Amino acid sequence: MYLKNALRAATALTLVTTAVHAETLTIATVNNGDMIRMQGLTDDFTEKTGHDVEWVTLEENVLRQRVTTDITTKGGAFDVMTIGMYETPIWGANGWLVPLDDLSEEYDVDDILPAMAGGLSHDGTLYAAPFYGESSMIMYRTDLMEEAGLEMPEGSPTWSFIREAAAAMTDRDADINGICLRGKAGWGEGGALITAMSNSFGARWFDENWQPQFDTDAWNETLTFFTEMMNESGPAGYATNGFNENLSLFQQGKCGMWIDATVAASFVTNPDDSTVADSVGFALAPHKEGIDKNGNWLWAWALGIPAGTQKEEAAKAFVEWATSKDYIELVAENEGWANVPPGARTSLYENENYKDVPFAQMTLDSILSADPNNPTVDPVPYVGVQFAAIPEFAGIATDVSQEFSAVYAGQQSVEEALEKAQAITTDAMEAAGY
Repeated sequence: MYLKNALRAATALTLVTTAVHAETLTIATVNNGDMIRMQGLTDDFTEKTGHDVEWVTLEENVLRQRVTTDITTKGGAFDVMTIGMYETPIWGANGWLVPLDDLSEEYDVDDILPAMAGGLSHDGTLYAAPFYGESSMIMYRTDLMEEAGLEMPEGSPTWSFIREAAAAMTDRDADINGICLRGKAGWGEGGALITAMSNSFGARWFDENWQPQFDTDAWNETLTFFTEMMNESGPAGYATNGFNENLSLFQQGKCGMWIDATVAASFVTNPDDSTVADSVGFALAPHKEGIDKNGNWLWAWALGIPAGTQKEEAAKAFVEWATSKDYIELVAENEGWANVPPGARTSLYENENYKDVPFAQMTLDSILSADPNNPTVDPVPYVGVQFAAIPEFAGIATDVSQEFSAVYAGQQSVEEALEKAQAITTDAMEAAGY
């Protein structure tokens, strides 16, 4: 009897303590499907901790602007931010993020894939926890490929094959575009795609002396090839299409191929959302003939805590909850294993329940094939596959991507855009003292 009363008293004390210290967290995130799914599951977090959550859900380019402005001005609008591999090491080095060096033993930080932990750390300290990790790969309609009399090559296909297949699968009368790729301005939107692609053509942003390289044949070939292929076989208005727009097109059966984030695989194969769910194949990102470098990127959408938040402990509790093994199990229980956040934890790829997911191995292979320390054919002074990890890059690359999008929209030539990109980048780097 005494023990039962003592347990009741302890439980009551715990509930009172939780209520007293309960916080309302404001979390900024991107409007991608996995984040939307997370919002639908946050009652589990509230039940376990007593903390409530208010979401600020934004389009990718807007999110980057908002969180960057907030953290650089110490605005304090957010307690948790969705950020990536570009921002995290830079902001961590500046002391703008709370170090995640005291996460619980149960959380098992050593289970995070090394590629993800490395990209979200500075000097060995983790500053953001990966919600999901990704590379990019080819998603394609197996039925349309077969109708075209073609077969996706083993391993990484060439860009020439992709262009040939795109043309063969295009059927304007049926509203089918052979290929859908990002053309939307923004360093992390169309800028990410064309930069990763340029690596496979032998291009680079800077040489070893930080001199911009847009006046090279490799960049001209990259941009010319992309524009010609998309004009031949891409959707109308592709200059304004980003991840979400192309996802919608593919799910509606309007794309033969789509080269984009590996995380999209669960959405294009979900029969509740995709009209082509039963006819999707996967392949490694392409390379150019004679160049041993695939056109895929490496990224993680991660959760970081801005330094100075008054709700640090509650924010850490949320980060642990949302990026934990238990959260993966929660999604699997509610949505199935194909829909869990991929690419962040080693244990997921050792899980027998996940091994049967058709895109699991290709996702892992794509992630492991990306090398942020050696992203290009010729040596470069920066780290990063689809970005250069320097503070100035986001602003420069946003401006450059706008010039490229103007090419896609038919507003200027490839040569004009590259000339402007060279000038923009040169001026900015000289102003920054490189």
